[in-house]
This record gives sequence, C-alpha cells and structure tokens, in this order.
Amino acid sequence: MTDLIAVAHGTADPRGIRVVHDLVRQMARLRPELPMSLGFVDVDVPALPGLVDRVMTDTTSAVLVPLLLSSGYHVHVDIAAQVARHPALTAAPALGPHPLIADILVDRLGDLSRTDHVVLAAAGSSDPRAQAACERTAALLQARIHRPVTIGYLAGRGPRLPAVLATTPGRLAVANYLLAPGYFADRLYQHAGPHRVTAPLGADPRLARVALTRYEAALTKASVAA
Repeated sequence: MTDLIAVAHGTADPRGIRVVHDLVRQMARLRPELPMSLGFVDVDVPALPGLVDRVMTDTTSAVLVPLLLSSGYHVHVDIAAQVARHPALTAAPALGPHPLIADILVDRLGDLSRTDHVVLAAAGSSDPRAQAACERTAALLQARIHRPVTIGYLAGRGPRLPAVLATTPGRLAVANYLLAPGYFADRLYQHAGPHRVTAPLGADPRLARVALTRYEAALTKASVAA
C-alpha cells in the first residue's frame, strides 16, 4: 500500500502542534490500514527531507499530502523538491479550496443574523496561486452564507487584514482561515479588535476527509500517468 506522508508547516506554539497531530490521528482513524507519518517544512521535527528519506527506504511509493490550506511556497518549492529527489514520490495538492472547508467555516461562523459582511482572514503568501485559492474559498463561503465575503491577509500579497477591517462597512464577523493557533492566529486576534473572530479550522473530521481525498486523487493521477 502506498504510504501517506502528511506535511505541515510547524509552529512554536504547542497548541498548534497538538492540532496538527490531532488532525493526523483523525486521518488514521478514518484509514487505520494506511501507513501514515507526519513531517514539517519549518520550525518542527521531523524535518520533511529526513522523514522522506526514511520512509522511502521502507516502501516502494508514497504520497505527500500538504496539511496546508493553499498552494504557496511550501507546496511548489519544499514539497516539489522532495518529489524531484524521489521518483516514487507523488505530491497531492493543498487542502483548499474545497467545499467541506467552506462548510467548516460556515459552522464556525454560526448565527449571522447580526452580521452584514464576513472578512475571511488568511495567512497570505507571495505566490499568486495561493491568493487565487483563497479567493475560491471566499467564493464558496459567500455562496453558502448569502453575504459578501472579503479576504484580509496577514502577510504576502493582497489587501492586509487591518485595512480590510477598517474599510469594510456594516457589522462584521471575521472567519478565521487558519488551521491552528500560532503566530498568525495571534496576529489575527490583535488586528480584529472588537469584531467577532471564529476559531481556527482545527482537527475537524471533515478536514481529515479532505486530506484523504487529496491522497486518493494523487494516487489516481499517478496511476494514470504511469
């Protein structure tokens, strides 16, 4: 069976690390027969290159599944570099955008009867492909809540969250488009001021299902290309 190597960013915040491990445990509960491991592209260990080398000594094939919400630098550079090193390795796309993620955001927002406008707060990236992915997530969310959704970024390209919050009219709610607590989540809460902010996506079982869907799609793509 083809191994699944989950790839997370990493954080110095222990709350964030717990969420990532909980998410992988959710994935393992859904697919207990599937060999699964977790590596990081930054901050934490095991670092992805060393983990990939160890896994590939014991298996004939593996799929890297990014536990990342958008396809930015870490997908197109860090993860792609591992695929280039190992011909039997395949990379799945990032988790977002996906309808189930939009559903999680809707649930986190809850009652919107006193909300005119939602601001989707995302980490951001210098990669325009990541920005396009966030825009598709915003469109999915807007279609579900029947209210305008504007993106505010904490870094990278695009309008920054403080400016979006300052210029968006009406009663606002901030949809937290981050996986877990950590540096960006702390900045989000600092910028949000009096506005209601939802919890991060967290180790939601639906997010685990998205990750496994990405794994299966990568397997199918690899078999077609073979």
